[in-house]
Amino acid sequence: MYSARVYEARRTRILAAMGEGSVALFLGARPATRSADTHYPFRQDSDFHYVTGFDHPCAAAVLRKLPGDDQPQYTLFVEPRDRAMETWTGYRPGVEGAVSDHGADAAHSASELIERIPELLQGAERVYHVLGRDAALDAKLVSTVDEMRLRSRTGVMPPSEIVDPRSIVHEMRLMKEPAELDLMRRAASITAEAHQAGARLIQSGHYEYEVEAAINYTFRRCGAVGPAYETIVGGGRNATVLHYVTNGDKLRESDLVVVDGGCELDGYASDVTRTYPVGGRYEGPMKALYEVVLAAQEASLAESQPGATLDAVHEASVRTLVEGLLELGILEGKRDDLIEKQAYSPYYMHRTSHWLGLDVHDVGSYAVDGKPRALEPGMVFTVEPGLYIAPGAETDERFRGIGVRIEDDVIVTEDGHENLTAGIPKRPADIEAWMND
Repeated sequence: MYSARVYEARRTRILAAMGEGSVALFLGARPATRSADTHYPFRQDSDFHYVTGFDHPCAAAVLRKLPGDDQPQYTLFVEPRDRAMETWTGYRPGVEGAVSDHGADAAHSASELIERIPELLQGAERVYHVLGRDAALDAKLVSTVDEMRLRSRTGVMPPSEIVDPRSIVHEMRLMKEPAELDLMRRAASITAEAHQAGARLIQSGHYEYEVEAAINYTFRRCGAVGPAYETIVGGGRNATVLHYVTNGDKLRESDLVVVDGGCELDGYASDVTRTYPVGGRYEGPMKALYEVVLAAQEASLAESQPGATLDAVHEASVRTLVEGLLELGILEGKRDDLIEKQAYSPYYMHRTSHWLGLDVHDVGSYAVDGKPRALEPGMVFTVEPGLYIAPGAETDERFRGIGVRIEDDVIVTEDGHENLTAGIPKRPADIEAWMND
């Protein structure tokens, strides 16, 4: 966890971007029901975590930047201390702890938020708030603005607009701070250990869920919260399903197994895919397809540098994949024509990259002024080409039912990139040695 100063600095930047005359409301997450009276493990809303560092449920935050305002600049609304409830659900910082331990200028019970909306909006020219998440709060906000508008002849001026604060916060989250990058390096290191634990179990007769269990156990053993997303372990034809998470089949000799698993550490995700051979050796058509994907990934990594775009990273993979598919006889024709017609799409149907951070598919725009966004130092993204030859594909039967994906996590640096997950081998000989170590 960061010190309170990190979150204070972020709020200062948000307030500066909001401009004078602004009030912002941020809502935290609530417990989510799994079934009946059981709940999913609580996970704080990523934006709320980024702004406040307050990782308890049912909270809200208010930021104010009004000229001559004598009201608190940063207010938290939280669940109050309750000894009986804390016996069942654990410690709450309460109103006092929100100020003393979490840096709020003032704090109130969460139940007071709606009734305090009129005073919070007093003097505001604009309100930053994400509509559609809390119907009661939205209704109070709209009715308060309407009431203020009716009183405008008495000099009470309502806010003139409601603005989505994500336009500010998501741009900040896109550019990672040094402390965030250190967390992501640690997450990548844990993920490397977990992948090796899983890879050692990729043997004929074992089950996909055994590999998943070894990976998820290692995440927890090493201090991560657990998987950042459902761990994928797809052997044989299951490897051709992009988000296969059933993980219930037995592994068979000479199959390939796509393992897509990353951990969450203090809110930050890793996202890594490797494709391992059952029995520890790549052979025949499986090895041929694997080497095509590996070449594509290396071509895309070479494009991963300041000033390039994720479009360029994707195009490098597509060119290399199409060239490989031509050599293997899976596609026929001229490379550029096939790319223009997207003839590769039955075998490669997703993009090569996405942003990575507090969310696995992290926030931040991919285009600026209608053009692909140039990469800048501090951005973090994945590089994950793949080939998926479905069992019913109209191609050489030797390749049917084979799926391959290779994914790394990359930081853009001043002079190129840093591959956070380079410690997880991906060349066939290195993986074979790693699995049998």
